[in-house]
Amino acid sequence: MPEIVLYVVQQIVDNGNIVQLSLAEDVQLEPVSQKQLIMDSVSKKLDPELKEQITPLLEAILQAQPTIKLKSYQQTTITITMPKKRYDRMGRPQVGEKLEINLKKLA
Repeated sequence: MPEIVLYVVQQIVDNGNIVQLSLAEDVQLEPVSQKQLIMDSVSKKLDPELKEQITPLLEAILQAQPTIKLKSYQQTTITITMPKKRYDRMGRPQVGEKLEINLKKLA
């Protein structure tokens, strides 16, 4: 069964006869608190008794840490080279636009 994956156009190189599209997988990133990342890291390193004593202090220190977006895995990137006519027929996608790529399982 084919899998359809969304890719975002990152770069277009057009030499007149051939067009090269560089695409990156369109992934949604979840917001992650730096405070939570630090707390998780520290809790892995400490024994339960010490962790119980240090946790309130760390929470007070890290209270104002911002929420950031992190990539939890690497994106798949692909480059496609095609004739200019084919690029025109597919609607001339521009940088930032999304394309659906139908991937078939390779045997």
